[in-house]
Amino acid sequence: MKIVIIGNGISGISAARWTRKLSDHEITVISSETEYFFSRTALMYIYMGHMRKVDTQPYEPYFWKKNRIDLVKDHVDHVDFDNKSLTMKSGDNISYDKLILALGSKSNKFGWPGQDLKCVAGLYSMQDLDNMEAHSAGLKRAVIVGGGLIGIEMAEMFRSRDIPVTILIREESYWNNILPKEESAMITRHIYDHHIDLRIGVNLGEIVDDGNGKACAVIIKETGERIECGYVGLTAGVSPNVAFLKDTGLKIERGISVNNHLETNMPGVYAIGDCAQISEPMPGRRPIEAIWYTGRMMGEVAAYNVCGREVAYDPGIWFNSAKFLDIEYQVYGDVLAKPPEHHATFYWEHPDGTKAIRLVYDVNDKTILGFNVMGIRFRHEVCEKWLKEKTHLEKVIEDLSLANFDPEFYKQHEQDFVDAYNKQTGANLKLKRKRKLDQVLKFLKA
Repeated sequence: MKIVIIGNGISGISAARWTRKLSDHEITVISSETEYFFSRTALMYIYMGHMRKVDTQPYEPYFWKKNRIDLVKDHVDHVDFDNKSLTMKSGDNISYDKLILALGSKSNKFGWPGQDLKCVAGLYSMQDLDNMEAHSAGLKRAVIVGGGLIGIEMAEMFRSRDIPVTILIREESYWNNILPKEESAMITRHIYDHHIDLRIGVNLGEIVDDGNGKACAVIIKETGERIECGYVGLTAGVSPNVAFLKDTGLKIERGISVNNHLETNMPGVYAIGDCAQISEPMPGRRPIEAIWYTGRMMGEVAAYNVCGREVAYDPGIWFNSAKFLDIEYQVYGDVLAKPPEHHATFYWEHPDGTKAIRLVYDVNDKTILGFNVMGIRFRHEVCEKWLKEKTHLEKVIEDLSLANFDPEFYKQHEQDFVDAYNKQTGANLKLKRKRKLDQVLKFLKA
């Protein structure tokens, strides 16, 4: 059987690797972005000089031949689902028995005048990175439109080269549609502290053409203010890269509609990663989740199903991690900017304004629902166990040291958190267990 995978990101390559582990089928991976799979989350580190492009490739070039995975660097222009055939930009045709669509995302554009000028791009693909690099020499200012994790990454990249940056966001504080207000305020302050010109509550009106097809300034919609710049980063979110399939019989809403086995409405066709939209997502999960670990999980699940071993997709408990400049961020479970009435929270913030712990719990029985951690590292396995077992809030607080995953000699703040909780609630809780590895392992096995 011939299995063709379009897309060589984490979801597509995970599907290829697991298909090879499970079968002897013929496997072809097609990508027009790069010859070899690379870690997309490392794009910023290439620009900042921390890594070379080759360092972002998890596998040596010989890996693909050794594992009998054929790589094709070409662009798919058309998919003929009836005849199970792909038409390539090169003019070639590639047939398949089963097809996995791992098409990824594209940076959002909302019809702004000038959005297609040169020196205007998002930060998603290797080509985006190359474009950013090509226009950085002598750059006097960059303007970034939109916030979130990609916007802050792009800002950090430019600041690493001492390029002044302005960020335009329509929200009243940074990423406040995702972060609770205290954490959003913390990140907003942190951005200002790093000498980034953050403009809140504003929208892009226009990107100005310099007369030669290049961006030279932006106009703020509300005020008409003109900001001179030589590069405009579009980071107002991403959306599934599915436009070229919309005139086919494939069922597409925002993304490609799939069931819980990641099957589309076309026989033998699967969709995974950023481009897939789960028709019946699990409670608390979004239909489309454009994050690394769900792409990896989807790739594995698709491989099992393609190989005839029926497996349902279960992403488990929500988590994510990132960095806002030098503040690390982790979230586990349900932590919402606008929580429902039965969600309550206890929040502690360090006096330096760069560290915080938030525990979210159910007001009815005080079972833990979520963790938000800023500037402190928590162990994934420990938080996940508490969430799965619906542990009581105060039991979590007493054992909070077990979650700490900061390196040795880092100052620990669990006692400060417990003291704050006791002071506010009148409780008399005490930290019971330390973060010694043997105690953590004993806890996880219990």
